[in-house]
Amino acid sequence: MTDKSTTRIAILYPGNYEARQNATPENNRFSQVFQALTHLGVKAEPAVYHNDFSEEVRHQLLQVDGVLVWFNPLEGGRDRTILDSILREIAARGVFVSTHPDIILQMGTKEVLYLTRDMGWGSDTHLYNTIEELRQKLPLLLARGEIRVLKQYRGNGGVGVWKVELAAPLAVVDEHGAPKLLPLGTRVKVRHAKRGSVEEEIELGDFFNLCEPYFANAGKMIDQVYQPRLDEGMIRCYLVHQKVVGFGQQAINALCPAPPGAPPTEAPEPGPRLYHPPTMPQGQSLKRKLEQEWVPALQQLLGIETERLPILWDADFLFGPKDESGRDTYVLCEINVSSVAPFPDSAIPFIAQAALVRTQAAKQKRR
Repeated sequence: MTDKSTTRIAILYPGNYEARQNATPENNRFSQVFQALTHLGVKAEPAVYHNDFSEEVRHQLLQVDGVLVWFNPLEGGRDRTILDSILREIAARGVFVSTHPDIILQMGTKEVLYLTRDMGWGSDTHLYNTIEELRQKLPLLLARGEIRVLKQYRGNGGVGVWKVELAAPLAVVDEHGAPKLLPLGTRVKVRHAKRGSVEEEIELGDFFNLCEPYFANAGKMIDQVYQPRLDEGMIRCYLVHQKVVGFGQQAINALCPAPPGAPPTEAPEPGPRLYHPPTMPQGQSLKRKLEQEWVPALQQLLGIETERLPILWDADFLFGPKDESGRDTYVLCEINVSSVAPFPDSAIPFIAQAALVRTQAAKQKRR
């Protein structure tokens, strides 16, 4: 094993040049991770990134042994094209990178919900590669009286996530009882998951127009059946590689409906996420399923070896229908990979230890 004192790990996060010049391990939101790495004997350093000085950051990263990346690809108009090119280059030269851009594309987009729909965490899920597919297939589901949740291929903060259903039941079946294609003038109720949005009633054709931009630049949309237990909250599982290292609980989801009889404007606002260690009693069944069944199945399906799993990632679950024994089931609604923060304090020592092990393994391969 390589001497830990010679191991250099950078933590990359966004900022301007002033933030880069003044960066220290203490004056950022990852200070506890820096502290944990230092406690392990690692030389940890900040790597503040912006496209304007990407070449300077590239040179820095070529000097370290590993880099942990926290850079949201879609927030504030950011673009990871240049950064991902740098990360691929340094990884090819033997620097450990987490999360590698290729892994983000494999497991960090909404398409993973479709690819894993037949796993134990899956639900009735459809993939629309074009706006034409959406126009043809979604009306058939709505005509059956189903409530659907559509999500753009890549997004965060609820942007591009829509709940949609018929505004009123319609008799739209053919002579054999099969659903017919709904006319574009059909009224539908829609609600955007973006904070502050409320339910609206619009024409189906107008909803398609809202969705059309999501298909630009080879974009896609994923369609999941709505989970009626949404108002019971969401559980976020934080993982380091295959191991659950903490939980987050949020009682109210952005798409929760208004109370019965109340107007749509009275739908509850999302509340804070509460963080818990991996020992949280009500999370143990989900923890076992993830560690023993679902993560191994995900790895096999996507062809991802354990050492290539993200140092830190999370999986969001809604409550599915109760099973025959009255126990909870869980439905995956999102995986986050590229910029998981904040996270429970319980995750920090696991992050640091895993980063050290993976970085040292990468150093050994370079020799």
